[in-house]
Amino acid sequence: MSRVIVVTSGKGGVGKSSISVNLASALAFSKFKVCLIDGDFGLKNLDVMMGLENRVVYDLNDVVEGRCTIEQVLVKDKRIAGLSLLPSCKSLSFENLDTEIMNSLIERLNKDFDFIIVDSPAGVEKGFEYSASLADEAIVVVNLDVSSLRDADRVVGLLMKKGINTINMIINKVNVDDIESSRSLTINDAKEILSLPLLGIVYDSHDMIEANNRGVPIFLNEHHLLHNCFINISKRLLGHQVPYLKYKKKSLIRRFFYS
Repeated sequence: MSRVIVVTSGKGGVGKSSISVNLASALAFSKFKVCLIDGDFGLKNLDVMMGLENRVVYDLNDVVEGRCTIEQVLVKDKRIAGLSLLPSCKSLSFENLDTEIMNSLIERLNKDFDFIIVDSPAGVEKGFEYSASLADEAIVVVNLDVSSLRDADRVVGLLMKKGINTINMIINKVNVDDIESSRSLTINDAKEILSLPLLGIVYDSHDMIEANNRGVPIFLNEHHLLHNCFINISKRLLGHQVPYLKYKKKSLIRRFFYS
């Protein structure tokens, strides 16, 4: 039986899809079978971020209309055994998609996967409602700014109304310089405002943007700090107690020559 987890946020632009891709990669790296579902109908981002767009033959609409099987629509990532993507569809809208159909697909996927990660659209409209209806657990992605945390607080309330009580938080794009100079809120501020278990911290890095543009998840760079961030997040998701990685700032000389 799979753990079905929706990754969501109140505000757009917090890096929710990046979290979904790299968390799914980390879980598959740990020998779990993982299905990543692109729940953002109309935009279709995850296949591009994962570098799999040229391998997509069918999409979710083909499954719904019976043109292919669930096995045919899944795109297996050849770089990490056990990781598959269920791509979204630009022509499919939430108004035309019956929740019962998707729930039956989830039941089918339950037999083959340990984790099903649903990347939800940002906001609290139909896309969020639909994605949340598929899941048993939730991860709320936030940044250290007031609007992100305020919107996330509303999302948490809506998730609880849907009966999802296992809700964790990932703080993304954490910039240590901004925290130390009081340009952003702190990690403790986020914990106090949302009162959610902190699943992990992902530090701000331009390398994440470059990785997304290249279609190579940052997790695949085993020498990068963010690789270890996602390894630890996956371990906490499995119930292990592991410390949060601390960001080691470069010396002034190293910053001058290597920034």
